[in-house]
Amino acid sequence: MLSEEVRRITHPVAQFDGLAIDVGDPQSQAEFWRVTLGGRVVDDGEGQLRVVPGEGRPAREILRLRKVDSPAADDARVHVDVRLSGEEPDGLIAAGATVVRRPGPDPWFVLADPEGNEFCAFPGGDDRPPGMFELVVKCSDAHRLARWWAAVLGGRVEDEGEAASVVGAPEFPWDYMVFDPVPGIDRYRGRVRWHLVGREDEPEALLEAGATVLTRPGRQQRWWMLADPEGNEFLFTPPGA
Repeated sequence: MLSEEVRRITHPVAQFDGLAIDVGDPQSQAEFWRVTLGGRVVDDGEGQLRVVPGEGRPAREILRLRKVDSPAADDARVHVDVRLSGEEPDGLIAAGATVVRRPGPDPWFVLADPEGNEFCAFPGGDDRPPGMFELVVKCSDAHRLARWWAAVLGGRVEDEGEAASVVGAPEFPWDYMVFDPVPGIDRYRGRVRWHLVGREDEPEALLEAGATVLTRPGRQQRWWMLADPEGNEFLFTPPGA
């Protein structure tokens, strides 16, 4: 019989399949993130643009730009961290980013994309490649939520003091999925969610684990909109959908 750790790695409940961002102008946002990630833009034929990975980048480093009339006020509840190629974010600023905060006690920049979605940019300077390297989720109980997502995606939980990370999940495109405790964050609804592809057609295992249903499949779409135990929204699609 497989050990629990091996089972989680080889038989996850679902696989990570990129991020979705609510935006007002998909064209300009797609161009910004194309430059930022070194990817390319494709049209899925249903009015949604995607930034897909460039050469040498992880296959699931996908950003879907979902047009909405009124994007929620950004609180960076879910955001990405990128590593710069040098000490300054000049290339990102030239592409349309603005500086929210320069490094100080925390040794990274806080930047915002052209529609105000905040993300962190860490100065380079070593042999690690530039680009996106982690997904950060602000939450109330970091260790509990990290364990929950490790059970869904596979991988293992690493203790980082008050914070926690999931590492080694199959198909997860970046080094870390970080859970950062922020009191009161559950009052906010962000613009970023992630996509999962299930091992089964129905999300029964997720619901049994504590996910809740926000939207069920309908005539126009096959996906489910679910929320994890702290209300973070994610899409679940059946395999092959």
